[in-house]
Amino acid sequence: MVDTTTQVHTGVRRQGIRVVRLAEDVGLSLILLSTLVAGSIEVHHMWVQRNVMLEDLLLMFIYVETMTMVKVYWESGKLPVRMPLYIAIVAVARYLIIDIKDMDSWRALAIGSAILLLAVSVTIVRWGHVKLQYPKALPAENDSE
Repeated sequence: MVDTTTQVHTGVRRQGIRVVRLAEDVGLSLILLSTLVAGSIEVHHMWVQRNVMLEDLLLMFIYVETMTMVKVYWESGKLPVRMPLYIAIVAVARYLIIDIKDMDSWRALAIGSAILLLAVSVTIVRWGHVKLQYPKALPAENDSE
């Protein structure tokens, strides 16, 4: 009786893992496709305007980082926490660069502080990754059957 329950539990678990992996792949595919479309629209806009501004380049960098994040997740099955933090730093810096002329000094200081806080977060996460490593994982079951 116990063996039957264990087999059912294992089968349900495997099916659940397959569903989650499929949902991840669909979501990542949508993110990648949306990023490619947005990047293409941005390149078209620069081509039509015949002008490339710093904010355009920073936006393209955000798109490339997003695509890299999808690639890393597909290759390793893991998403380093630092990658979204890097993207956030670039996004906030882009906002600061674009709107600095219309900002009062307190708002610019707050945005600069946000960038500093994100950079400190990256440093802490990196330090934790090096100094406080996870224990070695147990061998995974073969869930691809």
